[in-house]
Amino acid sequence: MKYALALGATMMLSACATQKISDYAQNQPRFDVVKFFSGKTEAWGMFQKRNGEVVKRFHVNMEGHEENGKLVLDEHFTYSDGTRQSRVWTLTPQPDGSWRGIAADVIGQAIGHTAGNTLHWRYTVKLPVDKTTYNVQFDDWMYLVDEHTMINRARVTKFGFEVGQVTLFFRHPA
Repeated sequence: MKYALALGATMMLSACATQKISDYAQNQPRFDVVKFFSGKTEAWGMFQKRNGEVVKRFHVNMEGHEENGKLVLDEHFTYSDGTRQSRVWTLTPQPDGSWRGIAADVIGQAIGHTAGNTLHWRYTVKLPVDKTTYNVQFDDWMYLVDEHTMINRARVTKFGFEVGQVTLFFRHPA
């Protein structure tokens, strides 16, 4: 019983401590999703377990282009263990200024909002690990540092519990 109460209190406190997209409304430069992701972009990142241990490092080459009012992002990952992965996102701007995104390994739609220099996504991914695939949730925060550089932090959870974090640094050439 004590364990259940402690767990419940911890979950309630962590829910109160989350950031809001509106916290970044005044930050500059403004995050223009189409402008940043159009053309070639390169990224470097890592996945860490919840204890901080780096499990995988990776490099991403991506190219974005507009097609029928949507932004298509073609991503190619190369991981530190030599494995490769590709993902194609189709991002659709919404009348309210938000974004919707789909990709083959995303369950349903990713929902994105921008404010100031920040883009916040939430989505569920089918994540292959060894010979098993897990459905994990991404709480993905992208912060534009300048018009060519972005830092991305994503909290990865399953059943509400953190399983790890992804950190990426994006560079869009001038």
